[in-house]
Order: sequence, then structure tokens, then C-alpha cells
Amino acid sequence: MATNRPPITGRQWAALAVLTLPVLLIAVDMTVLGFAVPFLSEDLDPSAGQLLWIVDVYGLVLAGLLITMGGVADRVGRRKLLLIGSVGFAAASVIAAYSTSPEMLIAARVLLGVAGGTLMPTTLASIRHVFPDDRQRILAIAVWGSAFSAGAAAGPIIGGWLLTHFWWGSVFLMAAPVSLVVVLAAPFVLPESRDPRPGPLDFPSVALSFFAMVPFAYSVKHFATDGFNLVSVAALLAAVVSGYLFVKRQQRLEHPLMDLDLFRVPRFSASVATNFTFVFAHIAAMFLLTQYLQLVLGYSPMQAGVILIPGLVLAVASHFVAVRLSQRLSLATIIGWGTALATIGFLVITQTSVDSGAALVALAFAAVGTGLGLAETVTNDAIMTAAPAHRAGAASAISETGYELGGALGVAVLGSVATAVYQSELADAPASARQTLAGALETAGGMEPEAGGELVSRAQQAFTDSLDVAAFIGAGLLIAVGTVVVLVLRRDARRRQETETAAAEEPKAPVGV
Repeated sequence: MATNRPPITGRQWAALAVLTLPVLLIAVDMTVLGFAVPFLSEDLDPSAGQLLWIVDVYGLVLAGLLITMGGVADRVGRRKLLLIGSVGFAAASVIAAYSTSPEMLIAARVLLGVAGGTLMPTTLASIRHVFPDDRQRILAIAVWGSAFSAGAAAGPIIGGWLLTHFWWGSVFLMAAPVSLVVVLAAPFVLPESRDPRPGPLDFPSVALSFFAMVPFAYSVKHFATDGFNLVSVAALLAAVVSGYLFVKRQQRLEHPLMDLDLFRVPRFSASVATNFTFVFAHIAAMFLLTQYLQLVLGYSPMQAGVILIPGLVLAVASHFVAVRLSQRLSLATIIGWGTALATIGFLVITQTSVDSGAALVALAFAAVGTGLGLAETVTNDAIMTAAPAHRAGAASAISETGYELGGALGVAVLGSVATAVYQSELADAPASARQTLAGALETAGGMEPEAGGELVSRAQQAFTDSLDVAAFIGAGLLIAVGTVVVLVLRRDARRRQETETAAAEEPKAPVGV
């Protein structure tokens, strides 16, 4: 029998549009920077480690603040924190656009991460308040989640056009008018909401979470640029100890910063692991491929963006395909197919060369994007349904943290691996050429034509080799995690089916007994 449900009102649609804008903004910001890397590298001349920090520190700070800012929003009000974050994001974007040194740009990216950390949990929590009906809320969360893929698809187009007509700082400036729209519209369409009985915010947990993530990323970067030494080992040990203390503290707190009990639900933990791995590989591939297309194959930023568009569009379209497939196939099966497609894409990337052409890159990225869309659609639904209703907010916060941390660590780990391979093949080259490929091209421009041409060829070959190695690692990671996830989900499905069957066969007590 059909159930009646209230229609979504115009005010609710307007509220959803406002809440989707920050998500679009964050997704575009994560993908568009890769196109600006060659330009800001030439202008600001960052070292290899500084370049990775410029790209990566935003996602690390954002991921570290998601759960914390969710607790702050419960106390001060979600709409109020959304407005504060939007103003902060606009201001930090202007600072980033007009940065005059690598250090200034890194600091601006930190501020962007802080502001972005206030936007993500407040938007999702507000959606739960604006859409009290269960089925309405599912639709709203689906629209909200699809904004990530849409933003990623728009990033290359917007970034390529801006970099073709303006300087690299323009990719940051575009955030200001979008943030202004949120600030002006939110007070009229969004009701204020907060938790009437929130638990205390545990500041030691906040500190431990940061001391677990930031030293880990630093150790990876330090190893890539300076090798295995006391500094990289000390940073890694600090991260491990902080992570251990964080977990132990959460287990003792009545109101933990992160609800670890959710990871005991197989569908939840498997879905979070899948999303983390896919974003880890996807963002790292985009970071490296945009540089490959521009600095090795010689395409303009706009042309590079057009080449990657099919994969990003397929990532959006495959969300809708996954919805239909989920009516006939199991969660494990769809994740398995998505993982297989993405793995094929990464294996194709390993076949790139200095003159392989754009078609190979477009094909590989299309396979990765399609696999990403298939898997993430069903995993997001599983995350929301696997957690109890009273833990839905905590489940969303953990899921978004996994997304942001996966993107940040993808660039840190695979980017650092690529940097290490690149520098090892150019060990006897000038110091400026060993830092980045952009630095090598600039150095070659000041040399004799024959020597400069030889340096360019060596540097482009070294970067291509580093891309191939990073893609091999990405493919191996997808296979390993995908296999474990599928096995866990199938075992969990069998266990739940056996429990339901046993419950159905259990004899019922006579009425009145």
C-alpha cells in the first residue's frame, strides 16, 4: 500500500540549494588546484615538500576538524557556524589568491581548511533538521552527496578557463562570490538548530586527533624529500602514539569525539574503508595526471581539463546507474564491480609514456570515475542505514572525515612516492630541476639548447616513470582493500540471513502464555 508523505516545499528546495553550495565549493577547491600547480610553481618557486603541503594541508586540516566542528555546531548553532565558516572561507580564498610566497600560500590553505571544516558538518546536520521526513531526507542527502562529483566535474572546466585567461590566484578567488551567496541567503531559508542536550566537547581528544594525522603526513613528506632519517621516524612514532591514545580515550568517554562503536557494524566499517580508498586513489591520480598532461604532453590547462571531463562526468552518471543496480545486486557485488573498473583504469595509467597521447589518459580516468561512482553510491547509502537512527549524525561525520582524509593522504602518500622516484632518476641534475618537473623545465630554459633539451627529456621521462609507479601502487591498494571489503560484506550478509531464517523458524508461544 502506498504511503503518503509531505511534498518538499519551495523553502526546503531553497534551503537544500544553499546547503549544497559549500559542498560544491569544497569539491571544486580540491580538484582545481592541480591545474594551477605548474603556474604557482613557476611564480612562487616552492620546493617539492612545500608543493605537497600547498596541495595537502587543506584536506588534512579539514578532515581533522570535521568531527570537532560538528560538536561546536551543536552548541553555538549550525546556521551560525555555517555563516561564520562561509565568511572565513571567502577571506582565506582572497589571501590565497594574492599570496607572494609558498609559506603565505600554505598558511592561507590552513585557514581554508579551518573554514571548510565548519561547512561540511553544519550542512549535513542542517539537512537532517530541514527534512524531518525520512524519505525526503534520503533524497536531500543524495543531492547533497552528488555535489561532490558535480564539483569535481566542474573543477577542471572552471580551472582550465580561469588559468587560460587569468593568473593562478583566480582559482581561489572564485570562492568569494559563492560564499557571499550562502551568507546572504542562509538567514532567510535556513532555520537555526542545535542539540538541546549536547555532551561536553573534549579538547584533549581534539588535540590528539590532530597530533595523530599531521605528524603522519609530515613523516611521509619528509621521507620523500630527505630520505629515511630521525625526523621522519620521530614524526611517524608521534602519530602512532597519538592515534593510540586517541582511541583509548574515546573508549572511556561518555560523550566521545568519535563514536568507535560504529566500526563494529560490518556494513559501516566496510563502506567507510571503501570510500577512503577510492578517494585516496582518485584525488592522487588527478593531482599527478593534470601535471602529466600539461608538463609532459604539453596541453594547456583548459585542454587538460577537457581531457579529464569524461571520467568526471561518468562519475556523476554512474551514481544513477548504481541506484538501479542496487535493486537487483548486493552491496558486495556492486563494490566489487566498481573496484574492478577503477583498478583497470589505474593499470592503464601505468602504460603512459612521454608521447602516449591524451586518449590513454582519458580512457583510464573514465574507468576510474565510473568505478568510483558505482561504489560510492551504495556505500553512502549503507553508511546511513547501517548506523542506528540516533547515531546517524556521528556516522555522517566519520564518513566525511574518511573522504577528506583519504584525499589528503592520497596526495601525501602517492605524491611523495612519485616525488621520490622522480628525484632518484635526476640525482645528478641541478638542485632546482630535482625539486619539481616545473622547476626542471624552468632550469632548462636558462641552459644551452642541447643541454636544456636533454634535461627536459630526462625530467619528463622521470616524471612519467614516477606516475607509473604511483599508479601501480594505487591499483594494488584497490585490489587489496576491495577484496577484503567484498569478503567481509558477503560473510556479514550470510550471517544476517541465517539470523533472519532462525528467527522466522523459531516456534511462537501460544497466545495467552
